[in-house]
Amino acid sequence: MTTRLLVLGGTDFVGRALVAEALALGWDVTALSRGTRGVPEGARQLVADRREPGWLDVLGDESWDIVVDTWSWEPSAVRDSASALVNRAATYAYISSRSVHPYPTPRGADENQPLVEASADDEGFDDYPRAKAGGERAAVAAFGDPALLVRPGLIIGPHENIGRLPWWLTRIARGGEIIAPGPAAGTFQYVDARDLARFTLLLASEHRAGGYSVVNESDATTIGELLELCREVTGSTGTLRWTDPDALVAAGVEPWMDLPIWIPDADGHATMHGADVSKAVAAGLTIRPLAETVADTWAWLQSIGGVAPRRPDRPPLGLSPEREAALLATLAPSR
Repeated sequence: MTTRLLVLGGTDFVGRALVAEALALGWDVTALSRGTRGVPEGARQLVADRREPGWLDVLGDESWDIVVDTWSWEPSAVRDSASALVNRAATYAYISSRSVHPYPTPRGADENQPLVEASADDEGFDDYPRAKAGGERAAVAAFGDPALLVRPGLIIGPHENIGRLPWWLTRIARGGEIIAPGPAAGTFQYVDARDLARFTLLLASEHRAGGYSVVNESDATTIGELLELCREVTGSTGTLRWTDPDALVAAGVEPWMDLPIWIPDADGHATMHGADVSKAVAAGLTIRPLAETVADTWAWLQSIGGVAPRRPDRPPLGLSPEREAALLATLAPSR
């Protein structure tokens, strides 16, 4: 029998990957969203805003084997969705975040860390960790322990609408001297949205439950490898100027925002890039090579004219050309 999947939010980055992966598996896929853009061919699209009264009407009296909820805003929307679907779906998976754990988390932290204080009834979404933790509580309140809580960290890949990897690709493609935040051997953790989608559907189809941290192994990739791959796929003749991280911070460069992905602070790095993912790996998580993710993201960027879409609720990322030029003129390269 064909698996019936409902994706709550299936037109943007992670939601789109979930829909595409499920279609590749031959599943019957329905995606409910606000209708700002279409869904991959082969899926059925339902249009509704979960924050508006009567949105449930578009679902009719249908039921599904699996529901995957990608909501990132008010936990109350997850509460209402999960409560409405508790008798109409066998499995409810919520795409959460590793940010649900209080900052900082120690290096090697796993899924058993405590959660930030949050409520399923929260109507606000200006605090991302609380919004996601509230969403988790909402899913569990409706479905109980069988609720599946998928907690990615940094998500990259084609269709990224945050702008982290797209910024680096665009900047490196432009060439010239490029500020590279040292050290080149600094590690980072990520998950390709397509691998996140595949793993989520695997867990859901196996009726797994509870929390799973979903990124690659903590020592598997480095910032140096990432930026060199960006040079290779873009054909850039630019020069990476590796720069001392303390000097960058002293000059007012904001990690994660001005130079995406990079976090030099020990607590911040441990929290974002030091997770223990052994539980997910044991359950079947696999991450494609970073080279494939970088190349596919560049190909996608070129296919849409080189300008990546950006979520309106997220700030722009990356140094401006003018600010980078000023920094290059004043900061010495690392040795």
